[in-house]
Amino acid sequence: MEKRSFNELLRASFKSDDTEEWLDVHFTRPIGLAFALMWEKLGVHPNAITILSIFLGVGAGVMFYYPDFQHNLLGVILLMFANFCDSTDGQLARLTGQKTLIGRMLDGFSGDLWFFAIYVAIACRLINEPVPFLGGQTWGIGIFIICIVAGFLCHSPQSSLADYYRQIHLFFLLGKNGSELDDYKSQRAVYESLPWKGNFWAKMFYYNYANYCHSQEKRTPAFQALYQIVRQRWRNVDDMPQTIRDEFRHNSLPLMKYTNMLTFNSRAILIYVTCLAGVPYVYPLVEMTVFVAMYVYMHKTHEQFCVRMAEKL
Repeated sequence: MEKRSFNELLRASFKSDDTEEWLDVHFTRPIGLAFALMWEKLGVHPNAITILSIFLGVGAGVMFYYPDFQHNLLGVILLMFANFCDSTDGQLARLTGQKTLIGRMLDGFSGDLWFFAIYVAIACRLINEPVPFLGGQTWGIGIFIICIVAGFLCHSPQSSLADYYRQIHLFFLLGKNGSELDDYKSQRAVYESLPWKGNFWAKMFYYNYANYCHSQEKRTPAFQALYQIVRQRWRNVDDMPQTIRDEFRHNSLPLMKYTNMLTFNSRAILIYVTCLAGVPYVYPLVEMTVFVAMYVYMHKTHEQFCVRMAEKL
């Protein structure tokens, strides 16, 4: 690993050209890898970087509470560095072989904390501010309701399904080893196999992760039917005829841009622009309209082509 060049290490960190976002390829990942190499030399554990990202992301949320440009600019910088740390911890774990269950738990938890802090900050910032075009009427408790809907009913399911579709795409493209496609049944089995004594955190992780997988599967009945046919006919995706894998990739590839837009970068850029411009209310409103429209289109299109492929098989 040490003998490989920076570009070779960077290239190895990409999962596939199909699923990588331009901003990550040319900006986030290179900076994250540079930090990872630095932290490796200093002997810093990946989990420490993840914990640092939590403080940075929550700190960014606090900065977005303030209406002045300086605090908001600091929030932008903190959130950018939180994202660099999020990229760094995974790369550092692969470089050093220090992948842990606690690391997986922290990594999944960190982004949720960032955005929770940001939604709370936006709501607190606007509660006594006037609603545009309503003659001085303030947002009041309504802004908290808007942020709850935007965060829990829009952002969360959008992100989880976008991640699921990317893992499905990688599964058909690269096989099981190139994907993190998991299912409720197997994760629930791991949870039930572990005794509570000495395994509290592991039990909690697999319980929540199994439910996370279950929520993805419940929303994708057409894909589940196709996936069941695939697993019945071919135990290993590598044994699947290339024509079927190519057909799936052809159908799935146009949706990868939506999976990218429904994860971190698009949301972060929108937060940066709206908070710096003094109109933070635009962010949750876009979340509830534009992002929901993308989510519905992505979901409907994916289910439709899965139905067609299942009928062929």
